[in-house]
Amino acid sequence: MNSMEKRSWGEAFGAFIHPRVITMLFLGLSAGIPILLIFSTLSIWLREAGVDRSTVTYFSWAALGYSFKFVWAPLIDRLPFPVLHSLMGRRRSWLIISQIAIIAAILWMGLTDPAQNLTMMAFAAVALGFASATQDIVIDAYRIEAADTDLQAMMSSAYIGGYRIGMIVAGAGALTIAGLFEAEGAYQHFAWTMAYGCMALAMCIGVITTLLVSEPRSVKLDSKYFHETSDYVRFLAMFALTVIAFILANVYAGNITDPLKTALTDNGMIRELAGFIAGTLKLAVSVVFAVFVAWLTTRVGLTPTGMVQETYISPVRDFIDRYGKAAIVILALIGVYRIADIVMGVMANVFYTDLGFSKEEIAAVSKTFGLFMTIGGSFLGGVLSVRYGVVRILFLGALLSAITNILFAFMAQLGPDTTMFVVVIMADNMSGGLATAAFIAYLSGLTNISFTAMQYAIFSSIMTLFPKILAGFSGTVVDMVGYSWFFIGTAVIGIPVLYLVVLAGRLTKVKEAEDARQAGV
Repeated sequence: MNSMEKRSWGEAFGAFIHPRVITMLFLGLSAGIPILLIFSTLSIWLREAGVDRSTVTYFSWAALGYSFKFVWAPLIDRLPFPVLHSLMGRRRSWLIISQIAIIAAILWMGLTDPAQNLTMMAFAAVALGFASATQDIVIDAYRIEAADTDLQAMMSSAYIGGYRIGMIVAGAGALTIAGLFEAEGAYQHFAWTMAYGCMALAMCIGVITTLLVSEPRSVKLDSKYFHETSDYVRFLAMFALTVIAFILANVYAGNITDPLKTALTDNGMIRELAGFIAGTLKLAVSVVFAVFVAWLTTRVGLTPTGMVQETYISPVRDFIDRYGKAAIVILALIGVYRIADIVMGVMANVFYTDLGFSKEEIAAVSKTFGLFMTIGGSFLGGVLSVRYGVVRILFLGALLSAITNILFAFMAQLGPDTTMFVVVIMADNMSGGLATAAFIAYLSGLTNISFTAMQYAIFSSIMTLFPKILAGFSGTVVDMVGYSWFFIGTAVIGIPVLYLVVLAGRLTKVKEAEDARQAGV
């Protein structure tokens, strides 16, 4: 991983027009469209259809596939898709299938009226979340395999830029289309059908891109277990049984955890903390039962133990073997790198509203202007990473993310000052885009091309897990200490990240030097 290697400015800017970089712009757009069709755009639709707020928030669970995509990432790595695999290759075949599934799910949602059949809409939203997460797995693997390490920063920047454009299309674009077909003051399902139909049509950009690009360099999978069709069927059966076990355990564990949450709350514990403890226990019970079922399938001979080890354990063991003691520091860095941004970001919109800004001001400054600043920051991060090396820009991104959080504390003292609002959004979103571009490039460089999908899926899940858990308590902290101290606190918790960046970079260089020395011997 040549993360410290410097390039000329000409080489840095020349990477913009590399065909693979341009490809990632369009694939990023394809990845950015589905996410808002599950979240904010769908939330507005559901509210217009008369669905109550508590039920609307439950629909956010439809995107849980993004957090657990590492569970089925090995299937994408190991299982060739029938017929299409020989015609298009391993990555492109799965990519086209996931995109077709996304289009089908979007159309399914568009044709379903939540005012008449909310359950069917929930199924369609879950299907879209699963298909979209699958597309993300394949795009991440494609991005890493399609270009060398020194181009990963620009590949990441183009992907982020495309992703944000896709969010604009699915956010402002979908709402605008729905407004054009909607009678004033009256809910009409047809308007949303047209909006989601246009989003399905926009997904064709990704389909066309997949059909036009070439398959990344092939990696031969030396497998002791996956040879015949029956091997893949057996593994798929084990996976299906494990998923069913997880779902059933999650449903019935509620009989234990729900009374526990009530008891903890009644005894004076903060409601959010009680919910976190009960939810963690529920998840733990579900995971343990699912693992037990997976173990049981190997004991009865449905799935050989070696098949599970090769698919799930080998990618983890490979990472530890390659980085040794540095692996612990690297995983810690991955787990906390975005902590300042995520913990603060959960309260951002609430903060703007509480400060006195109107919806129009928030939409114009935070959502529109801020989105373009993020895109600009991501491309800046890509250029600087190519020029100065990924680790240096990784450090810069972490530093700027912490500093910009302090600007929010000043903003809390000034009140609804529009000029300060613009300055803060510009600084925060540009630094966030820069940090994210460098971070994605860094994660890409950590993966072994033999386990691309699985390893990157694990990394991308780890990077949001702990910060999102902490973010759940943001509202409680604000109630206790106020906005100013909350934002200062989010800046402070970002300081250890700087040390981890330096330490991880140093340990990685030592490990690479040792490997080079051994290879020379």
